[in-house]
Amino acid sequence: MLKVVLIFFVGVVGLCAAAAQLEEVFAWKEVSFAWPSEEAKNEAVKTGDYIVHNNLPLGVERWRDRIFVTVPRWKAGVASSLNYVPLTPANKTASLIPYPDWKANTLPKGEEKPTENAVISTFRVKVDACDRLWVMDTGLADILGSPNLVSPPAIVIFDLKTDKLIRRYTLKDSDLKGEESFFANIVVDATPDKCDEAFAYIPDLGGYGLVVYSFAENDSWRIKHNFFHFDPLSGDLTIGGVNFQWTDGLFGLALSPQNENGYRTLYFHALASTNEFSVNTEVLRNKTLATDPSQYNMFKLEGSKGPGSQTSASVLDEKTNILFLTQLCKDGVACWNTKKPLNPENLGLIVQDHENLIFTNDMKLDHERNLWILSDKMPIFIYKDLNPEEVNYRIFKVPVDEAIKGTICEA
Repeated sequence: MLKVVLIFFVGVVGLCAAAAQLEEVFAWKEVSFAWPSEEAKNEAVKTGDYIVHNNLPLGVERWRDRIFVTVPRWKAGVASSLNYVPLTPANKTASLIPYPDWKANTLPKGEEKPTENAVISTFRVKVDACDRLWVMDTGLADILGSPNLVSPPAIVIFDLKTDKLIRRYTLKDSDLKGEESFFANIVVDATPDKCDEAFAYIPDLGGYGLVVYSFAENDSWRIKHNFFHFDPLSGDLTIGGVNFQWTDGLFGLALSPQNENGYRTLYFHALASTNEFSVNTEVLRNKTLATDPSQYNMFKLEGSKGPGSQTSASVLDEKTNILFLTQLCKDGVACWNTKKPLNPENLGLIVQDHENLIFTNDMKLDHERNLWILSDKMPIFIYKDLNPEEVNYRIFKVPVDEAIKGTICEA
């Protein structure tokens, strides 16, 4: 026991020695939207369609001069779920612009049905190597109040060069585990020369499963594994002064570079866990193989990140094979060089800020190898009340090479 404590202590001392300098790109006390008119905004406020303090930014992604920002419909009064803000001109408090337009992000009234390109409520999105935006639409509104399934969970894919819908794929009943299923993330396996052969991997944090979608076959299948479940010893969290218990299972996913036969390693973890796992996508992309119980041992335990290392988002830098992981209980972001064994000694804390990085909810890498980090104080938003006089939501960026400089991950 003493040896474990000493290893953890030495690791933490080493981790905190290096701290990357983050550039704050956006900072909001409360988010605003680019309404068609002041009259439209006032009407939305009057009807309760827009309740400003119920709009919490959660997901981030970059494409060219746009930063996509998602606002899930946790509560009533979310104006638009899928949005972007321009990088130029620089404006830290820029208003969110609904994507692809206002209509697609407006909840249907009465007997109206959602449009084909509708986005009811999304948590995280992913831009692929073919300039497509992949959106996992949960279809749920007012999740924390009176949950309303406006439309079934669906993958919505847009062409970013034209802002037009490419495809909407509704998940099959066999992809779901009843009302327990909850889809808050999506990663995409695509290459520029084989865009039509893309695959998407979608974790089910509530139903403890993984859904695989083949763009070429326009088909999906669900995979079960014990590694997708939460760890009962890691479900008690204290973040931003708020103590709570979560049972979130499979959550964060990150893909390695392609190996010689074209497949990748998928690194994954449950949110309520400190372990990291992996599996080769050759297993996942073969429907027969992926759903065969005999493939259980193809999934691998990479190791433990150590106490208090629960992670939401993770991304992997293909040039260095370094995996970046948000550190929810430490108000920061860590790194792990996947060429080394995973243990607390090999986990480097690249940045930690107990004020500005409360709940590092999402993180992405762009084509220039900049790491984008969104923090949003979500536990305070859910269990207490955010102070509208303080900055509550921030988006930072830092180049990968600067982020890892001086950490255990650099060598």
